[in-house]
Amino acid sequence: MVSKLEATLGEVAFVEGPNGLGLIEVKNSAGTATIALQGAQLLSWAPVGEKPVIWLSGKANYLKGKSVRGGIPICWPWFGPHPEEPSHPAHGFARNLDWEVAGTKSLTDATQVVLRLIPNEISWPYPSELECRIKVGRTLEMDLITRNAGLEPFTMGCALHTYFEVGDVRTVEILGLEEAFYIDKVNGGKKRQSGPVTVNSEVDRIYLDTASDCLIRDPGYNRTIRVEKEGSRSTVVWNPWMEKADKMGDLGDKGYLNMLCVESCNAADDVVTVPPGKSHRLSVRYSILA
Repeated sequence: MVSKLEATLGEVAFVEGPNGLGLIEVKNSAGTATIALQGAQLLSWAPVGEKPVIWLSGKANYLKGKSVRGGIPICWPWFGPHPEEPSHPAHGFARNLDWEVAGTKSLTDATQVVLRLIPNEISWPYPSELECRIKVGRTLEMDLITRNAGLEPFTMGCALHTYFEVGDVRTVEILGLEEAFYIDKVNGGKKRQSGPVTVNSEVDRIYLDTASDCLIRDPGYNRTIRVEKEGSRSTVVWNPWMEKADKMGDLGDKGYLNMLCVESCNAADDVVTVPPGKSHRLSVRYSILA
């Protein structure tokens, strides 16, 4: 472990979180973040001098084998329910397993943490390797790399299930999805977006064939968050709203008003086939516009 920390001494600390959950705390001159070894889940990120950008529920449960409510859970190798086996965990198993630390690195005004997971044959029959690279600074950059180590292609879905902290979701606008078609998982059917996306009731949508940036305009916090991505062909917008949030139990009192998920995905019609010996990279960069 020491060799992995030589370049980041003073920037990276390994600590024990609630219920023994292993955490990585990152702090440098540009930003701070907390990462859970379970699921390689980023739990928090804030540039220095800014409010938190990533939302984490104050009522979150830190349980073995279950992702923490908030942050950026990793969905892999499918998004949502398994297409054939409903007993399999929603959003795949990668977010529920412990990842190993492959290394850390000090960069100019940033710190990089690399985590790795090799799925076993029971959970995923295809020889493969997952790597998550997280770069913490004034911006947050995440790469989810899927490598096919086998002799046959496989098809997978993936997502960075990002919870953003907002002042009041009812006043927020999402730009960048105008005119895109989406699957409406609340009311059913496929529809076309007209104008910016707004949230005034339960929203659960998969926007298809969307590779463009998204801007989250938040007048409550007087800021705009930019989400830039590569290797993603779909975007999910989700907020459970009051009734469903109350049933979930770990969103906190009126927590749904201060969170909004804008997720960079390959889901539904936009799943990815990875050829033998090749890899797929989902890259997302989060920043606050001046």
